[in-house]
Amino acid sequence: MLDLLKKGRDHYGVVAVKAEFEAEGTRPDEFHRLLELAQRADLKVALKIGGCEAVSDLLASKVYGVDYIIAPMVETRYALSKFVDAKNKTHGPDEARTEFLFNLETETTLQNLDDMLPLAKEGVDGVVFGRVDFTLSRGMPRGAINEQSITDAVLKVAQACRAADLELVVGGSVSPDAVEALREIQAVRLDRFETRKVIFDGAAVTTNAIFDGIANAVDFELLWLKNKREYYQRIADEDLARIEMMEARARKVAPQQIAAVG
Repeated sequence: MLDLLKKGRDHYGVVAVKAEFEAEGTRPDEFHRLLELAQRADLKVALKIGGCEAVSDLLASKVYGVDYIIAPMVETRYALSKFVDAKNKTHGPDEARTEFLFNLETETTLQNLDDMLPLAKEGVDGVVFGRVDFTLSRGMPRGAINEQSITDAVLKVAQACRAADLELVVGGSVSPDAVEALREIQAVRLDRFETRKVIFDGAAVTTNAIFDGIANAVDFELLWLKNKREYYQRIADEDLARIEMMEARARKVAPQQIAAVG
């Protein structure tokens, strides 16, 4: 996994790895392993917290040391204000290392974006466009994620971010099929794009190496999932021998108890 991250960093424009306390439900021990990999690969770390006002997650992010924090399902100016208030409460103005972004992942957020932009310019660093949830929010199948109507929606946000000087990050089923759409978006504004676990610099999509880069990211994510499975399998099995011994003892003791009662 470390070799794949270093290869991504050196050849394919990988700049960070990502974890989620929200839908992915990353556990603390998993996050520690990801942080170690990121540190050894000299990459940044992005964390999607559990909600716009997840203060405990924001406090935890300071302990872990996180470069990007993303708040999910911020659909209105009010929800954005709750995120801004929460991050101001937990992160002082001298903690400039961390950038704060909110997820635009529904049609509702897109319709409310103009109302949200003035506050966004003052309170956060950028927007993460979640294409999968956005596509589903329009009642379209997941496979429609690269259709032009979805790309047009991202382009609208890219134009708004360029005008407001906000970063734009695009995620959601980033595969070779997404490259054409990402290149169209990058021509307007694209600071970064991400798979589930790997984040690329936006300019990486303009290179021919991006197809190998995406394949490298997929290989990393597959190894990550296998490592996660094996890690928890070892925990599940670590007391297996003692369980078997105790069960055997219980079977031996039970007849003696019955005889004593009789």
